[in-house]
Amino acid sequence: MSYANLYEARGPRGIRRNRVLAAVVALVLLAIAYVVYVRFDEKEQWAAEKWLPLLRGDVWATFILPGLAGTLGAAVAGVLLAGLFGLVFAAARMSDHRWIRVPAAMVVEFFRAVPLLLLIFFAFFGSFVLIGVNISAFAAVVFGLTLYNGSVIAEIIRAGVQSLPKGQREAAYAVGMRKGQVMRLVLLPQALRVMTPALVSQFIVLLKDSALGLIVGYDELVDRGLNGIAANFSNVIPAAILIAAIFILINLSLDRLAHRLGAA
Repeated sequence: MSYANLYEARGPRGIRRNRVLAAVVALVLLAIAYVVYVRFDEKEQWAAEKWLPLLRGDVWATFILPGLAGTLGAAVAGVLLAGLFGLVFAAARMSDHRWIRVPAAMVVEFFRAVPLLLLIFFAFFGSFVLIGVNISAFAAVVFGLTLYNGSVIAEIIRAGVQSLPKGQREAAYAVGMRKGQVMRLVLLPQALRVMTPALVSQFIVLLKDSALGLIVGYDELVDRGLNGIAANFSNVIPAAILIAAIFILINLSLDRLAHRLGAA
């Protein structure tokens, strides 16, 4: 669908105004960047001795790569389990049976409302009280990521399915399909294209949220890559810039994937 005709094209005055605003914003951003650079330079944050450790292979092998593996491990497990959780509870929320639909809605709304950090805390420190076993930091992080992001994904899936024209469902019922077949063979495949960008965006959020694992001692990228390097080389700012750059590269890759899937 094209949105080109939903608004009027800007005239010469509007184009000039947009260009002026863009130039002003660019100048403001450059001024902020310059101030940051000067302040960091005054504190010797650009000194070579603070950046050279980040180029050493042993630093990457000891801190950055293990932390990255921990982040990706929690993220992959969280994506798989949150996706399954979201699919199940989205289907439950769209059920014709009130005794299924209402409890599912309560579960989804509850875990969407509870902060992720509290879920991780509860899983890590409350597991012994509930089941008599102290679960690992990895399990606590995945538990929180699954319940919080799974609840959001459930709403994304439900919204994607309900955004389809009612005629799709009615036509499927007209040819004799049962409700499960309608959902699996007709509605979900069409809704998938609509909700793919939102799903990938939520997976990006999940990846970044895995950094909260540092609060329970989980070895992820921020804990190992930032705290570990800074503690050994006293270069907090360079280490933070490097870790931020790694997250940005990963998230940009996922964002590009979302655009390609949405255009497919």
